[in-house]
Amino acid sequence: MQTKELKSRVIGVDISNERTTYAIVDIRGNIIASDHFPTWDFTDLNRFASKLADAIVTLAESNGGYETIRSIGVSCPSASSTSGCIENAANLPWKGVVPLAAILRDRIGQAVILGNDAHNTALGERMYGSAHGMKDFIVINLGVGLGSCFFSNGADHKGFGGYAGEIGHTCIVDHGRHCACGLDGCLEAYTAAAGIVQTAKEVMAESNQPSLMRGQEDLNPKMIAEMCDKGDELAIEVYRRTGYWLGAGLATYASIVSPEAIILTGGVSHADHWLLDPMEESFEMHVFGNLRGRVKLLVSRLDDRERDVLGAAALAWEVPEYSLFL
Repeated sequence: MQTKELKSRVIGVDISNERTTYAIVDIRGNIIASDHFPTWDFTDLNRFASKLADAIVTLAESNGGYETIRSIGVSCPSASSTSGCIENAANLPWKGVVPLAAILRDRIGQAVILGNDAHNTALGERMYGSAHGMKDFIVINLGVGLGSCFFSNGADHKGFGGYAGEIGHTCIVDHGRHCACGLDGCLEAYTAAAGIVQTAKEVMAESNQPSLMRGQEDLNPKMIAEMCDKGDELAIEVYRRTGYWLGAGLATYASIVSPEAIILTGGVSHADHWLLDPMEESFEMHVFGNLRGRVKLLVSRLDDRERDVLGAAALAWEVPEYSLFL
């Protein structure tokens, strides 16, 4: 009797608005090989899918052969693991409902599972990062957008349709800033990258006080944090306001979910104490009293891209194996 050889590798793909990263990952979580290309170089969906499919096959063939790959996990903003589609992404070049999992499966001939980037980030944190050993926790991905996922009793809660945890698109300011999702006053519009820059503009407009931020055409959250380090009072005020809004939003989230910890990931989370101190103060001010002082507020220690591709790989192990080439 012939026994089927166990395939010990998967491919994890992380699609962000900036770049698409893909990697071969073995059963122990080791990254065997990886590569990437700019997402926005492929604004046509068919060209993107062809590029990604070709890149995956090339990487696999150059590192042990395509026959060693069991399945493929894809992490993407606004993706639903329930439908296998990217649905109305605010910060990606393809609009509407995009059945990416089916498109890739047809082109590659392997099992493909598509998941929300925040959920896959949480998978990476649970397996390799700060949430290891926890059963109830929230992961916040704070960068271009604000995504989140929460685990309850050891399982990620997706909800009906796969979009549970969209705290970024809950209202923090009534009749506030317009958000890319189409709503007004969203937490994301105040605490993600574009929102922080907008706050900087508002702070500068309110005062004639000198600031290193003035005259900067390509101002971004990292630059503002660096200006805080130099003692720029207006830059510090930008992160004070950002931290206040973020803390209030997370307090509402925690009051509903009751997590052991909230773990911050993404580029904005690296603003250090300029963001974290006002965030923690606001969180404790707004959270349900019985949770005050009991929820850990942590910043991920993992490399963002490595964790997210590992999370996508972890997702790949969950899909039943399928191949046109068996």
